[in-house]
Amino acid sequence: MKFTFFCQNPYAFGIMEPIMQVLKEKNYEYLWFLTPNLSGKFPFAKEPHTFDLEELTAFESDAIICPGNEVPHYLRGVKVQIFHGLAGEKKGHFRIRHYFDLYLTQGPYFTRRFNRLKRRHRNFEVIETGWPKLDIYGKDADKYREEKQQLLESHAASKVLLYAPTFSPSLTSAPFLLKEMERLAENKEYLVVIKFHDLMAAETITQYKELAATKENILFEEEPNIIKYLLMADLLISDTSSVVYEFLLLDKPVITFRNNSEKILWDDQKEYSGLTERVAANLEKDEFRQERQTVIEEYHPYNDGRSAERMVEAIEGYIAENGVPERRRLPFLRRRKMNRMFKRKKKRFRK
Repeated sequence: MKFTFFCQNPYAFGIMEPIMQVLKEKNYEYLWFLTPNLSGKFPFAKEPHTFDLEELTAFESDAIICPGNEVPHYLRGVKVQIFHGLAGEKKGHFRIRHYFDLYLTQGPYFTRRFNRLKRRHRNFEVIETGWPKLDIYGKDADKYREEKQQLLESHAASKVLLYAPTFSPSLTSAPFLLKEMERLAENKEYLVVIKFHDLMAAETITQYKELAATKENILFEEEPNIIKYLLMADLLISDTSSVVYEFLLLDKPVITFRNNSEKILWDDQKEYSGLTERVAANLEKDEFRQERQTVIEEYHPYNDGRSAERMVEAIEGYIAENGVPERRRLPFLRRRKMNRMFKRKKKRFRK
């Protein structure tokens, strides 16, 4: 069986790496497809990969695994959506774009919603598997414990605070919390790690890099995979980002600013102020500990580290029952969009 990992953004690497390990164990063939913006960012240089759409077409996949929103309809293979986050309240998370044959969901909350959409559209299947990016929670949650301790000792700090906001201009807290972060860093017991999304505004990135350059206990990190810092952090500061749910699943406190979730089960502030006081309160009292259990049960109840394995098994089962489609049937406007986004070379015919 042949698999394609379809990548359009750097966050895809950490999500799909556990699936790659399962494919290796099963001796399946696989190919990473990378869009041009990922040049120089691919962390698995020795793994089979290509930037060439024609090479991907020739590979003739049985399944194409995609954590993004689009995948070319004309490629051979079952188109599998595995999602790039857990923020169901974000615009577009439950939008059916008709590119996918199979949706592999993270937990009951998502499964219920997509099953309702399945009954309406009747052109895809839904299987709950858990999310592979979080397999490390069940397999190696202490992986960075020693590194964390060394980091704290080198900065004479006792707690790691992670600031990971969304990049969306209408939702991000980053432009409004610069002064609050500077004030927070006055407490030398805190080591503040700043981790921005790849698409954060350049001006905002520059401002926070300049702040980090003036504060010994503020680190600006650019490593693509945020999991390392989620595992190391004692508390998360964010806004309306899916990373909130990834962190809550570790059963640790979260502070957000103007989060737009329908049901907020953590400390959310409506004004961009009082960050230092809220950090102290959450570290000392952790008043939302009980509420976090609801998030764990609904969003991702799997703590066995086997979500990637379940995904591969789900794809195997789907193909055994339905076969491998040569292409995905789409309405004309969707086909035109894909043809424009992923331009194919025109075939030349000799006279």
